[in-house]
Amino acid sequence: MEKPKTHRICVVGAGNMGHQIALSAALAGFKVKCTDVNQEALQKAEQFVANYLPERVAKGKLQTSEADAARANILFTGSLEEAAGDADLVIEAALEKLGLKRQLFRQLDKLCPLHTVLATNSSYIVSSKIADVTSRPEKVCNMHFFNPALVMKLVEVVKGPHTSEETTDIVMDVSVRMGKTPVLLKKEIYGFLVNRILAALKNEAIFLHDMGIAGHEEIDQAVTLALGHPMGPFRLMDLTGIDLTYYVGTERYQETGDPAYRPSPTIVEKYIRKEWGRKTGKGFYEYPEK
Repeated sequence: MEKPKTHRICVVGAGNMGHQIALSAALAGFKVKCTDVNQEALQKAEQFVANYLPERVAKGKLQTSEADAARANILFTGSLEEAAGDADLVIEAALEKLGLKRQLFRQLDKLCPLHTVLATNSSYIVSSKIADVTSRPEKVCNMHFFNPALVMKLVEVVKGPHTSEETTDIVMDVSVRMGKTPVLLKKEIYGFLVNRILAALKNEAIFLHDMGIAGHEEIDQAVTLALGHPMGPFRLMDLTGIDLTYYVGTERYQETGDPAYRPSPTIVEKYIRKEWGRKTGKGFYEYPEK
């Protein structure tokens, strides 16, 4: 029996991750609808696409016909019903808040066709914490992209105890068709592969910073020059969003009660000041407007 083919993708969340996942899929030939409750986020996402595609053509990275096809493949809408109503696959890329994701998946379960696979792009929250609000837990899994999604090739596909083999096969196939390299995790684990390794380095870097051992620039230089990383942990937090670091730590602390997961004073201060990194123009470094 031939496995169902995915043609239509809904991306929930039009932020940095969401709109880049959506555009990656559109460039790969999928019909994509990207939705968000925030109209400003949708407008910024649409403007990003309008700027990005001509720039790639000008640089010789895309043919004009390819850019035109990608633009025709992607639609931005404020209606979750419109975005999800005919989707074969939903990729949720909302904030790292468990309550929000459960609410979204409950809605998506009612709006989507019965065959639709529901995937979360969460960096840390495993899908078994979400699947029970749906009538299709076997069609729920993690599909974790990396930032920036248009550039980064790796996708972590995580099979929960509820997830069927068919679902992981579909998500792995979509990842390959998007030009990504998927890795399959056969069991759920907090933080998956990459973020477990990164978290150990990041937490130690924040500890050294908070203790006054060295500044963020010195720590970043040590990691890039001695360990060969393309960027240091503080520059990376600015890229992915210090607000994300705060949300992930807070969620984990509330879940476990372990003070080791509580966001550090530096992260809390940055979060309160809305110094979230590139997205706000300032984090550990400053990002003046061009």
